[in-house]
Amino acid sequence: MATMAAMPTSETSLGSILDQVAKEKGIDKKILVETIEAAILKAAQSVFGPTRELEARFNEDTGQIDLFQYMTVVEAVTEPEREISITDVDKLKLDATLGEELGFQVFWRPEDAEKARDQDKEYGDILKLKHGRTTFGRIAAQTAKQVLLQRVRDAERDLIFNEYKDRKGELIRGIVRRFEKGNNIIVDIGRTEGVLTFREQTPRETYRPGDRIVAYVKDIDREARGPQVILSRSDPRLVEKLFEAEVPEIYEGIVRIVSVAREPGARSKIAVTSRDADVDPVGACVGMKGSRVQAVVQELRGEKIDIVPFDRDPARYVIAAIQPAEVHKVIVDEADGRMELVVPDEKLSLAIGRKGQNVRLAAQLTNWKLDIISETKFKQMEEEAISALQQMDVVTEQIAKSMYRLGFRALEEVSEASVEELAAIPGLGGVEAADRIKSQADTTMERLRQERIRSASSRTEPLTDRERLMFIRGVGDRTVVLLEEAGYRSVEDVLREDEDRLAIRTGLGIKKARAIKQGARDFVESEQKVLDAARADVRRAAEARHA
Repeated sequence: MATMAAMPTSETSLGSILDQVAKEKGIDKKILVETIEAAILKAAQSVFGPTRELEARFNEDTGQIDLFQYMTVVEAVTEPEREISITDVDKLKLDATLGEELGFQVFWRPEDAEKARDQDKEYGDILKLKHGRTTFGRIAAQTAKQVLLQRVRDAERDLIFNEYKDRKGELIRGIVRRFEKGNNIIVDIGRTEGVLTFREQTPRETYRPGDRIVAYVKDIDREARGPQVILSRSDPRLVEKLFEAEVPEIYEGIVRIVSVAREPGARSKIAVTSRDADVDPVGACVGMKGSRVQAVVQELRGEKIDIVPFDRDPARYVIAAIQPAEVHKVIVDEADGRMELVVPDEKLSLAIGRKGQNVRLAAQLTNWKLDIISETKFKQMEEEAISALQQMDVVTEQIAKSMYRLGFRALEEVSEASVEELAAIPGLGGVEAADRIKSQADTTMERLRQERIRSASSRTEPLTDRERLMFIRGVGDRTVVLLEEAGYRSVEDVLREDEDRLAIRTGLGIKKARAIKQGARDFVESEQKVLDAARADVRRAAEARHA
């Protein structure tokens, strides 16, 4: 970057420096000239006074900035710094008439010292510039230097931004140069430097100055203090771009990456599809003897990669995503965007993965909420659900099994179902029976709720937030799960929330949300007080026995 220790002399004129900077940095000289003129003018106004009419003008012949002061010829002076009387004009033998403007060059550079003395001697009483000349010379030199440096920096940043803005979302190769505070890595990427912040680095990857690195261009920050190019090694799109670079079919658009899920440094899953029936998308990504996928794995320093065939059937897609575990049964809850995957007992840990990694990545990849259940646990849940449905007097074991197969797992699901949905259950007995069973589901749920409250009133240990949620009328296990997943972990959370937001965030619908909100209000206003009083009596009795 061009620098100026002081305002240049005629031997090293400002013009030559501007020519040099413009050539080296690719900046239009006219822009530099206008910037310097504006800075010198501002400095002059601060030294000589803001009321003077001043002009800073670049002199192409001398390569310097000339400064001028203009004064209007008037009959009687009211603004001494901007006006000159016609009497003084005649006295000084100046060629001007009333209303005209006279221009005086302000000599401020050291080499113009003699001209400045002559000017002060002849026009000093009118211009009154002598006091500020010396000060202005020093300030002007420093200002010109600072403004030129800043303008060059700004221009360089603009050039870098314009050069790299179209590379956002691409791979870029560079060389590690140094480490900064906060463990940020500064990478030389050619015309400029990029920054790989600590949060964008991959765990367990280490670098040394001089190491070559491939990164994803995550953003170009025009306002950043340091490097403008923000790099990433942890972004899932890095995996996508690496495959695009290795697999010609992806680059050509024959094979498409539908989704990527990643835990940087550990494992990634990608879902791929092909628009050509003759091209196997998974095989194209794997390559001959695994050459393509291994090239990506090597670039990611050993990160495991699962390549999954995308399927329009959500169940098939999820089964492929959960590999290498095998799935025996899938239960789909489209309304809640959830699937239950039943796997053999011995494959449960494989399906879940280390610290839940496999199921977590599969859920991210497919955008479905996934629950992994062993066959033994599934059978137990099935028996419990059928038993719960049989608590309604009109439901036999055979009807309960039919209801379970049709997706009715709990009393609250029966309560919320339409009469038409229930009437379709084989062996139930039509619309009238469906209406009765729906009513009985409500009655049974309320009976079980009252039993829970009575049981809680005889205990001395504190109640959990989940237990108190279960005391709300119409709330069962399924609703509690939906409430907790949406962030409503207590009765108070429900009471504080707006009904519309409660319906949207839980997916329960406005009718159910209103019923839950009213049930929570009723519980707190009446039943909570009775429950607290009963529990207080139990505690006092227990304390009396131990006294």
